[in-house]
Amino acid sequence: MSIDRYCSLYLYTFVTEATAKPDGQKADSKPIICIEAGHQAKANLKLEPNAPGSKTMKAKVMGGTTGVQTKKPEYKLTLEVALKLEKALKDDYEVKMVRRTHDVNLSNSERAIFCNKAKADVMVRLHADGSDNAKVTGMTFFYPSLDNKYTKPISKKSMEVAEIVAQQVIKQTGAKSKGVKPRGDLTGFNWLKVPSVLIEMGFMTNKEEDVLMSKPEYQDKIVAGIKKGLDAYYKSK
Repeated sequence: MSIDRYCSLYLYTFVTEATAKPDGQKADSKPIICIEAGHQAKANLKLEPNAPGSKTMKAKVMGGTTGVQTKKPEYKLTLEVALKLEKALKDDYEVKMVRRTHDVNLSNSERAIFCNKAKADVMVRLHADGSDNAKVTGMTFFYPSLDNKYTKPISKKSMEVAEIVAQQVIKQTGAKSKGVKPRGDLTGFNWLKVPSVLIEMGFMTNKEEDVLMSKPEYQDKIVAGIKKGLDAYYKSK
């Protein structure tokens, strides 16, 4: 082999390896974001394992909460925001939607498996909270626990994503933050093999926050925060 050809081959290899993305992702490919709009029109209370091989059983998918003022069910609110998020992300990310309609029957494990099969880089789970105390407000950001054997491999990256996304969403919305917290009991986390953040966007049991979450301009702020958070996360890599 000539010295010129050798140098060209070495340079090509060096550049290719230097620009390659982790986990086998091609250098010119977009990160894959899997979006889950929590819940669905009809709950499915049949049981499924809480984790692969687990004897602990939980309902496949609960019905979610309902707005105390708007009377809007959680599954409608989450899809409204999910569709807006898809639109905001599609230019810079490859987006996979767990559901686009209300009339689906997808268990929590099936939602996780969908994102696993999509080889998502991050799964964003959208939910809304509820409480017996109507005065409680604020957003909570959950990620898979490090202390759970099922989610330990994805916990660190999930925490990083959750912290950055939380910072940006709170900044954009001005909402009260109830913190970034680990969860080891959620079926939707325990079946995952990809990093994830679950966003409880606010309390539908609080009149003011319930109304606020249904306002298009506030939903846009939530979406902008998630987008800025994901952008910041990937910029740091």
